[in-house]
Order: sequence, then C-alpha cells, then structure tokens
Amino acid sequence: MNALTASPDVAGLIGLIDRLEELLNASELSEIEIEVGDTALVLRKPIAVAPAVVSAAAGESVAAAGPSPAAQPAAPPIANAVVAPLTGLFYGSPSPGAEPYVRIGTSVLVGQVIGLIEAMKLFNEIKSDRAGRVVRVYPQDGALVKAKDPLIEVEP
Repeated sequence: MNALTASPDVAGLIGLIDRLEELLNASELSEIEIEVGDTALVLRKPIAVAPAVVSAAAGESVAAAGPSPAAQPAAPPIANAVVAPLTGLFYGSPSPGAEPYVRIGTSVLVGQVIGLIEAMKLFNEIKSDRAGRVVRVYPQDGALVKAKDPLIEVEP
C-alpha cells in the first residue's frame, strides 16, 4: 500500500463534504441530499440514522429496532489529540502485517507520520502536529474516521 497525495479535485471534494457536514450540523435539517449526474451524496445527522440492515439483493436499508448509539452527544475535544484532517478509513501501518507507525508509550515528533487515511481510493499520510509520548491510539485499523476525530493522544 503506497501513500499517495490527494489531487486538488479530490481534496476540494473532501473539503466540500466537510463544509456540507458543518452546514448540516449547524442547521435544523436532519439530512442533505445532493445529486450530480450519476453521483449522489446523502449526509444525515446521527439522530436521523437508525442502525440498518442492508439487503444485498435489493440494496435497500431496513431500520433495525433499538436506539441508535450514534445519537449520543459528542465527547468534548481532547486537548492533546492529533485529529483527522479529513474523513476516510484509518490505517495505522503502511501495509497489512507491517509495524504500526506509532504505539502507546512511544514518542512522536511534529511532522512524523502517524497513519494513513484512505479517501476516494487515495492514501493520505497523516502527520503529527504535536510532539510527545503516545498515551492512546483511538481508531482501529480500517475504522472510519471523520474530519476532526481524534487519532492519537500525546502527553507533552
């Protein structure tokens, strides 16, 4: 798995999605749906989404019973966290089976690669914006992270 730099078009699209998410969260809307040609994008507030079971044959979502765990209030920001600059899948190592970029108890420097985020089939190196000892790694390999989600927490 090679780390690639996002093209300006991809970076612009990801930035637009992040701005639409901020707009949605600041509004009373529960959902924003946009279609351009064959491409459709639906953004929903967590409270508007119930856990769903996807029917592979029909491609339809069926709401499952029970409260949505996503409806819980967001945790306060972590002061010493390195946060995701974009939304995508997080990977803590350069390839499957390779040593992770960081581990709990190790030191990181400003500018050191701490992981990769895959967005639109491009792998973006994520670099630390703070130095210190790693006290927590938040996402697991392959987990979806949203922009501004904490990736690691460091102790100065």
